[in-house]
Amino acid sequence: MTPEELSAVVKSVLAEAVEAGELSVDLPETVVVERPKNREHGDWSTAISLQLAKKAGMAPRQFAEILAARLEQVSGVERIEIAGPGFINITVEAAAAGLLARTIVESGDTFGHNDALAGRTVNIEFVSANPTGPLHIGHTRWAALGDAIGRLLRASGAEVANEYYINDAGNQMNVFGHSVLSRIHGEDVPEGGYPGAYVIELAEEILAARPDVKDMPREEALPIVRELGYQAQMGQIKDTLEAFGVHFDVFFSEQSLHADGKVAAAIETLREQGHIEDRDGAVWLRTSDFGDDKDRVLFKADGEPTYFAADAAYYLSKRERGFTEKIYLLGADHHGYVSRLKAIAACAGDDPERNIEVLIGQLMSIRGAKLSKRAGNIIELSDLINWLGTDALRYTLARFPADSPIDVDPELLQSRTNDNPVFYVQYAHARSRNAARNAEAAGVDRESFDAGLLTHETEEELLSQLGRFTSVVASAAELREPHRVARYLESLASAYHGWYAVCRVAPSVSPDGVQDPVTDLNRTRLWLNDATAQVLRNGLALLGVTAPERM
Repeated sequence: MTPEELSAVVKSVLAEAVEAGELSVDLPETVVVERPKNREHGDWSTAISLQLAKKAGMAPRQFAEILAARLEQVSGVERIEIAGPGFINITVEAAAAGLLARTIVESGDTFGHNDALAGRTVNIEFVSANPTGPLHIGHTRWAALGDAIGRLLRASGAEVANEYYINDAGNQMNVFGHSVLSRIHGEDVPEGGYPGAYVIELAEEILAARPDVKDMPREEALPIVRELGYQAQMGQIKDTLEAFGVHFDVFFSEQSLHADGKVAAAIETLREQGHIEDRDGAVWLRTSDFGDDKDRVLFKADGEPTYFAADAAYYLSKRERGFTEKIYLLGADHHGYVSRLKAIAACAGDDPERNIEVLIGQLMSIRGAKLSKRAGNIIELSDLINWLGTDALRYTLARFPADSPIDVDPELLQSRTNDNPVFYVQYAHARSRNAARNAEAAGVDRESFDAGLLTHETEEELLSQLGRFTSVVASAAELREPHRVARYLESLASAYHGWYAVCRVAPSVSPDGVQDPVTDLNRTRLWLNDATAQVLRNGLALLGVTAPERM
């Protein structure tokens, strides 16, 4: 019996009591069921009596007694106790608890999926690095977290698009083009240009494809070189993201907003809504009406659009594409941008507290990381992947809240010890697969299942942990906190390792090589073993981390 199933049972019993006239209260949408701090108090506990008793016009314990009398009649419930001012503690029968193992195995990759965010349409934008250089350590954390958040949202029923905003408009693209063109001619980059060795590599690649650009007048060659350099650099960025296991549904070009007239159309929309003001020859958006520290220029006096004009058009584009919720993942140096984004949402007629969400991530550092020889003054993500591996990086970055700084210890990540969290969790999965292989070799199959046999205290703890998974996924999605899944997996791995140490899946073998007969206990434990493997696999997948069969 999962927490969700038990929650539904309590809500059903509450509805029956209301219908019978024993209680007079509006039914809540959900009933929270949690593990009690002291397991001697039962398997689960709910404070619903304390929450509703006053509205029902009675004492919490009196309210609890009415529910307890009905809960005691529910199949699978072994015992009900009322504690303190009115907590209801529930102990379920071993067979009811053990059935969870079969449910998990039969659900497979979908176990843990839920409908907590069903009906929500979400656009999540992250990374969005300028296409003028390689991805680096500053992008690494948001690549891992953004992708994990997207996976969690989908698992919780939301319709989600992962989006990368390509800043391919503006002066930085001209600077980039001039830098590559200078290298094509064997010259140093202009002052303020991009000096990395990767620019030389891009120049060589372009020259091999278009040797004629070297003989063109520079003003004629520049747009060609700029476009070819941009395409090559974006290709490298996409390759790095793929190596990191990060998927984007949309790569959205800033330049397309200007080319398609979206910026001008956005300004007209905002003008019609009364938020545009012409002042000193420039066009302003009155964001100060909605909490920004000052109004923002959309078009300068010379008619040139600002970055903010594109930002406003981009927000309206997401809105027009049907995304009611827009999540932005920004770095620690973008705090000042939050109020501007929320002001754009308000000017567009959205609710800044509901339709837009900005997550600010803190910095990360990696001890001993070396600057890239190609890029000169940065640590490239591709180098980190080659050094530490995608799994180690993604798990480590996922297991901390976004707003806490991280100092990564590479020696720990590369160690094969229980002190290394990703090894500890992955090893639990590999161990479960080894246990399954040994059981199969001994003739154990899953042809029978008797949940009532799972009575060992380590089995109760393991089932308890397995039962938490769906609610952990739902809360991690709702709060945008993948670290809740990582910490849960570590607790589950601990429970599994503890169970594995004392409960055999395969039959024992005597010193003279005689194997004990295969029993229903062996078969049922194989179900539990495989259920644990499934949840470990599902949880790791939500973080973009693999589940090895062997280690």
